[in-house]
Amino acid sequence: MFKKKILITGESGFIGSHLVDYFCSKYSQYSIHGLDSLTYASNRDYTKHLENKSNYSFHHVDICDRNSLMDLFACNNFSDVIHLAAESHVDNSIDNPLVFAQTNIIGTINLLDAFRKYSNGKFHHVSTDEVYGDLNMNQLPFSENHSYQPSSPYSASKAASDHFVRAYSRTYNIPISITNCSNNYGPHQHLEKFIPTIISSIVENKPIPIYGKGDNVRDWLFVKDHIAAIDVVFHNGVLGSTYNIGANTELSNLDVVKLICDICKRKKIHPNPLNLISFVDDRLGHDKRYAVNASKLKETLGWTPKYNLIDAMSSTIDWYVANNY
Repeated sequence: MFKKKILITGESGFIGSHLVDYFCSKYSQYSIHGLDSLTYASNRDYTKHLENKSNYSFHHVDICDRNSLMDLFACNNFSDVIHLAAESHVDNSIDNPLVFAQTNIIGTINLLDAFRKYSNGKFHHVSTDEVYGDLNMNQLPFSENHSYQPSSPYSASKAASDHFVRAYSRTYNIPISITNCSNNYGPHQHLEKFIPTIISSIVENKPIPIYGKGDNVRDWLFVKDHIAAIDVVFHNGVLGSTYNIGANTELSNLDVVKLICDICKRKKIHPNPLNLISFVDDRLGHDKRYAVNASKLKETLGWTPKYNLIDAMSSTIDWYVANNY
């Protein structure tokens, strides 16, 4: 008999595929159920190997399909939910905000309604540092108490979903926790994202596009560190609490490109990838800097990032090259 029956949404995406794999392997006493609508940004190949595990099941369901979602919950009696399913590419949100509102807001409400009707465990919501808005270069990183000031349709939709999770907790007494993470990188990330774009450009000897002057700054978090943080918050986090997840590795976009170019040159992937750098028109509403203070997570739950940026970036590059991305 399984101790928990956990539904993980967005399981065939970048972070979800790592989380499902991690939970299935680490917690054999849990029944892990993955859910995904299988959009362009997902890939079932990342979790297909789990199908021979007795504690894994997959459900092809869209969280925007309210009736199918309710039926799924009614039939399976999930105890807990870890919610990662979301539209996440900022550029796409600028072109089509309604898709982001539908999935990230309405989809989350559908999931919360199904959870409060059929589940009795915990609802953990995975969100982003972008809900806090823009930081200038001399400001301290955002704490969990900072007000929300989203800048893009994507971050606005995630901010709204965060608010709905908290509102449902208060109104319906649902046990919840929320994590807001900084920029992730690692294997399985879709090629539309910044770091995979750099790597694939170098491999294919194509221009590396950099918005504006490349001076926008982000804190980079390796996906395996993020998964470990979700694990500790899901199991030990204070109910109703929010935790920031960051690695304290702030780099400008141009410095990230130079780092990847240096690693690719040393690996003899390209003789001089710096020559591929190409500056393009900046993105609309491009925030200058994101950074979060993760001291609450570190001090109260004992989490710290374990992966060195250079080593983790090197292994990420190796994965994309080996998988012909």
